[in-house]
Amino acid sequence: MTTFAGTWRVTIDTPIGKMAVVFEISEQDGAINGVASSDAESVAFLNAVADGDRLTWSQEVTTPMKLTLNFEVIVDGDTMTGTSKAGFLPASPVYGSRSPGS
Repeated sequence: MTTFAGTWRVTIDTPIGKMAVVFEISEQDGAINGVASSDAESVAFLNAVADGDRLTWSQEVTTPMKLTLNFEVIVDGDTMTGTSKAGFLPASPVYGSRSPGS
């Protein structure tokens, strides 16, 4: 069974450049919660759903503009890869790793 909990140091390759983001993900009683933090803001995961090694969620950001981001990632051990999609923009690659001991 895949565990998503932990502190993840992630890069998102957006159309306007690379963004460094930290995902703090927790799991309790089958529910997954998370917060994504960058230099600009911190936003909660919305509607997080786990399916095997796949995790999907959305989040509302205001920087650099107001957007709803839809994430789909795969976790393999301490590695996360996937995409973030914002409206009409092309999907942005997402990749990162879980911090040791988290």
